[in-house]
Amino acid sequence: MNAISRSSLDSGATTQLGSAPHVVIIGGGFTGALQAINLLRHGAATATIVERRAHCGRGIAYSAAHRDHVLNVRAGNMSAFPDDPDHFVRWLSSRHPELASGFAPRLVYGDYLAELLAEAATASCGRLSIVEGEARDVTRGGERATVHLADGRTLAADAVVLAVGNLVPYSPAGLDETPLSDDVYAQCPWTQPIAVGLSADDTVLTIGTGLTMIDVALMLDAEGFRGKIVALSRRGLAPRAHAGAAMAPSKLKAAPRSACAHLVRCVRARADAVGWHAAVDELRPFTQAMWRDADLTQRRRFLRHLRPWWDVHRHRIAPQVAEKIARMQAEGRLEIAAGKLVSVAPDGAGTRVEWRARGVQETRALAVRRIVNCTGPQGDLLATGEPLLQSLLGRGLIRPDRLRIGVDVDELSRAVDRDGEAQPWLLALGPITRGAFWEIVAVPDIRHQTWAVARRLADQLAVDAERRGA
Repeated sequence: MNAISRSSLDSGATTQLGSAPHVVIIGGGFTGALQAINLLRHGAATATIVERRAHCGRGIAYSAAHRDHVLNVRAGNMSAFPDDPDHFVRWLSSRHPELASGFAPRLVYGDYLAELLAEAATASCGRLSIVEGEARDVTRGGERATVHLADGRTLAADAVVLAVGNLVPYSPAGLDETPLSDDVYAQCPWTQPIAVGLSADDTVLTIGTGLTMIDVALMLDAEGFRGKIVALSRRGLAPRAHAGAAMAPSKLKAAPRSACAHLVRCVRARADAVGWHAAVDELRPFTQAMWRDADLTQRRRFLRHLRPWWDVHRHRIAPQVAEKIARMQAEGRLEIAAGKLVSVAPDGAGTRVEWRARGVQETRALAVRRIVNCTGPQGDLLATGEPLLQSLLGRGLIRPDRLRIGVDVDELSRAVDRDGEAQPWLLALGPITRGAFWEIVAVPDIRHQTWAVARRLADQLAVDAERRGA
């Protein structure tokens, strides 16, 4: 990353804009890095990435991963660029040819992203900078914005892009008011050493049975934990495996009438005809459009009743990962249960947990050494403790979407303010825009969003610069 200019602003200093429009991107994970790369490809704007972590371009997903964690999508669909779908495969073929046809390790994908960012910086001739710090606020004065950092520094910008990634998970009911030490309760599995201090006699409880649980189980197994893992969720649904070989291209020519009201019926009918893997995959080109066409009642019904089933079929795991999980279950080291957490109480070095299996009245007791929150990222802006989002909410620059699963944006990813006006200078990207797009958490979706936003933003800034110079 030596090719990337890193800002060394003194505390309290403000960047001065040159003649080129300046875009500040808050967040340097996959989404933020790709937004910067695409901006540089599309126009003459300068870009600054504000990232609180030392490593830019990888994000938590591709830097905090364990060496045994692999991508949930085959390499052939993991290119960073929608206009060059084989880019990642070519990159792998030149560096790790044995991985080019399967599911590459996430750490390797992190290397790919970091290299792309460094190459873009070299080609940009100084138009890309990285500021290591935490953005706490954004203000608007005249035609420009100011990004305020926690240490007092400020950055002037013509446009600001929010690429903050996934927000820290909620603490589920029963854990949110229970005083548990960090050694007993891991609210975020990516920021705490969840395998440290465990023995073969211990039990680990995960709240949630989705992709995060899969990652935690693999991490514990790889770190040598030989105790018991109990994974608990309301329905006890775990991610399905990808088919052993890549599926044939979709034959579905048009979207179903309603994604939310008739999704299950549609998928079941197609599954009978082409198999469930293909039935889910062939909806992908239409999912965002179907979500936009659904009304608020349909979307709420989908989230309440169908989302868990959709998630485990749509967001699948690699076959080799599924085999490891099945082996752990067969050995009795992993139990996936449907039920509800009733109570949690400190008990010596761990906790005593009471939980109720789905469909029964009596509760069960479980002595647990460590609890790991695997419920997945939260999206309710009114409940987040993220200082930047709290500041933007307080100023009325952003508002929650109507489902309270992210930031309200329009179809162009422009943030909608408190009065319902889309702001061309403030944009939001990635998972925090799921209320508008739903399918916007995986690489294939985010790469299209960042590409389109960069192209429109570059054109808009160029027009604005010409107008001011006239």
